[in-house]
Amino acid sequence: MRTRVCEMFGIEFPVFAFSHCRDVVAEVSKAGGFGVLGAVAHTPEQLEIDLAWIEEQVAGKPYGVDLLIPSKFAGADEGGFTGEQIAALLPPQHQEFVDDILQRYGVPEMSDDMEMTGGMPRGLNVSPLGFAPLIDVAFAHDIKLIVSALGAPPPDLVERAHNQGVRVAALAGTKAHAVRHVTAGVDLIIAQGTEAGGHTGEIATMVLVPEVVDAVAPIPVLAAGGIGRGRQMAASIALGAEGVWTGSVWLTTEEAETHPVVKQKYLAAGSSDTIRSRSITGKPARMLKSAWTEEWAREDTPEPLMMPLQTALVGEALLRVQRAAIQEGSGAEKLVNYFVGQVVGTMDRVKPARQVVLDMIDEYIDAAQHVTDIMGE
Repeated sequence: MRTRVCEMFGIEFPVFAFSHCRDVVAEVSKAGGFGVLGAVAHTPEQLEIDLAWIEEQVAGKPYGVDLLIPSKFAGADEGGFTGEQIAALLPPQHQEFVDDILQRYGVPEMSDDMEMTGGMPRGLNVSPLGFAPLIDVAFAHDIKLIVSALGAPPPDLVERAHNQGVRVAALAGTKAHAVRHVTAGVDLIIAQGTEAGGHTGEIATMVLVPEVVDAVAPIPVLAAGGIGRGRQMAASIALGAEGVWTGSVWLTTEEAETHPVVKQKYLAAGSSDTIRSRSITGKPARMLKSAWTEEWAREDTPEPLMMPLQTALVGEALLRVQRAAIQEGSGAEKLVNYFVGQVVGTMDRVKPARQVVLDMIDEYIDAAQHVTDIMGE
């Protein structure tokens, strides 16, 4: 395939794979796509280790890093809060509500020997205090793309990236967001529909992509949201996108570090089993429905806090839930969930990440041939 993003990054297939798992990132890049590591919950030390490992694995093939850089969050006017300041801002009634959930579902206390698999982050690096060190680590490596996942990238980031030959992308849930990103100087727009997992807006991919393509031309656009198969990729290309940005589909791959109970829930879920909820990060994010989302949706529930206060509030609680969910005798299995998009309804088998890429391309070819056949009649 020879779309503009293939030429821009020197990749075989315009399949971009967002994942918090370094193994998935490496496998997709090795398969001819483009892996992007979600680093918002990394420490600088962890990010250094993961990027060094990815570079060793991909042997010169391109990859990128994704960060949350929102313009609106608690403490934005002050440049961000420290961990101590955040802890002091958590309302007692919210802490009591979280404690009540854990008690009612029989979730045990956290212990020093608890080790997590695919665990929920305790906090998100969404302010300059948090993401600046991560940016320094990222630019010390051979990344080819840096992505702002929740807001227009700041001017100093764009300038620094371009000075180092690194492309900049940003996710957009509306046409207005996309235009704002272009004004900020990005090289690539990711038009993400509401079907997507994680932070997402309300406009569907089918409507959003052509709007954004027209609004930001000639800047190339990737389609995101509800994309995990070749037919969806073909539809994205038909809408004017130059490639696809995928995330949820990698959560059930062999390499994914997804919590085992959550992975089984994904494999059994249908496309209607997700919900946009503020219950984890404080901003609307699509995730699997569970007792956790139901508890926060009750009329007598306190409103979720702003980012990053909500994650600080629930981070340890969700770690306890995930640890207890793999043990017998706890209601934690009903609470445990994670971000995922509506494409979860087609994620019914565990496959290697490389196979997901190849299957997507094979189905894309069949879909493109189908259209060609119709046009030829």
